[in-house]
Amino acid sequence: MANSLTSQRLVALFCCGWVLLNFPLLGLWDVASTVLGVPLFPAALFTLWALLIAAVAWLMERQTPETRDD
Repeated sequence: MANSLTSQRLVALFCCGWVLLNFPLLGLWDVASTVLGVPLFPAALFTLWALLIAAVAWLMERQTPETRDD
């Protein structure tokens, strides 16, 4: 049961990442401004990418009641 739920969450996270890193929403970041000296577009790409990796890591390292080693 828990493995199926984790798989569903991973698929949902993949879909969210696909939407966030696809053209229509990615075009919002293509402006001529900087964040701490870094152009906004690469900074936004790196931030979104890092957040997706952190979400996947948190999801995979989470302990469910069925997988605990008591």
